[in-house]
Amino acid sequence: MQLCANKLDKKDFFGKSDPFLVFYRSNEDGTFTICHKTEVVKNTLNPVWQPFSIPVRALCNGDYDRTVKIDVYDWDRDGSHDFIGEFTTSYRELSKAQNQFTVYEVLNPRKKCKKKKYVNSGTVTLLSFSVDSEFTFVDYIKGGTQLNFTVAIDFTASNGNPLQPTSLHYMSPYQLSAYAMALKAVGEIIQDYDSDKLFPAYGFGAKLPPEGRISHQFPLNNNDEDPNCAGIEGVLESYFQSLRTVQLYGPTYFAPVINQVARAAAKVSDGSQYYVLLIITDGVISDMTQTKEAIVSASSLPMSIIIVGVGPAMFEAMEELDGDDVRVSFRGRYAERDIVQFVPFRDYVDRSGNQVLSMARLAKDVLAEIPEQLLSYMRTRDIQPRPPPPANPSSTPAPEQP
Repeated sequence: MQLCANKLDKKDFFGKSDPFLVFYRSNEDGTFTICHKTEVVKNTLNPVWQPFSIPVRALCNGDYDRTVKIDVYDWDRDGSHDFIGEFTTSYRELSKAQNQFTVYEVLNPRKKCKKKKYVNSGTVTLLSFSVDSEFTFVDYIKGGTQLNFTVAIDFTASNGNPLQPTSLHYMSPYQLSAYAMALKAVGEIIQDYDSDKLFPAYGFGAKLPPEGRISHQFPLNNNDEDPNCAGIEGVLESYFQSLRTVQLYGPTYFAPVINQVARAAAKVSDGSQYYVLLIITDGVISDMTQTKEAIVSASSLPMSIIIVGVGPAMFEAMEELDGDDVRVSFRGRYAERDIVQFVPFRDYVDRSGNQVLSMARLAKDVLAEIPEQLLSYMRTRDIQPRPPPPANPSSTPAPEQP
């Protein structure tokens, strides 16, 4: 919605007022909760505020006739903002402005009591009001959007010899390695959103037999034509098999596998597919510049990247790629969306050694950003979810007899 005001009371001694609006939702007990503040428009009694968006539930909690109170203030640097006046409305009343301007009188109850000739402290006009439906992650999944899950595992020498118990890849007969736990934790949840349960799985940073070629995106199942593994169990099986056959080496390059998934994602722009790349690494990265370039390019595609850091390293480079504080950029070009989520596995390890608990904690945090990242892509491309397919009545089981 967008609002403007006219002939507001002058509150500043030198100059006019610096007006802003505060919106309040009324609660069941008669109290009010702030739900929005506009920006301050400096030195004017006739401000025009910028258009803004607010969820309907924040404005009225879904009750279209609930009172919405709007206060008009004059901004003061020291925080002691001067009250100009107030008016009340409701979502239903505001929504009528889709057809015509609505003008509200701004009233100051104190002035009204004191001055007999008091009319008002100005007016506020609702210039525009529109309502858009916001879709949820579940709407897209119900409409058939598939999550395509790809795995990339760090096979560089900095992880340690897989035959030694100190290695992050150590294949203990008694418990899973951090790599296997991270893979299982994230994969077992995400596979439920992928109908074919086939996952391309790659390794990077290893020397491959027989000639010792260094590869930064080799299929874990050793099949260049079809890198898909059947389910997470298939990925784990291929991962363990690769550990027995390849030589851990280096350097650590992320860009090749990011670009590989990006090429697949670039072929689908209708919202039917969304790609999630899980990179599990010890965090020592050798191609930071190329990786940033790959992330910036991929940020306009239907894909997200999850990086799980294993081991004791300081993960400053991974934090930088996460882009929560500063959006990732390459040569002055910024990522269109935040598509990288980084978490250090050690933060989720249960102290009592309960692996199931460790994996559940990791999966919850790691996957928390995926729905919003998918939605941000769909919003920027104006892609609406498809209607869910009709339920098949014949497949509905008959209710049990009491």
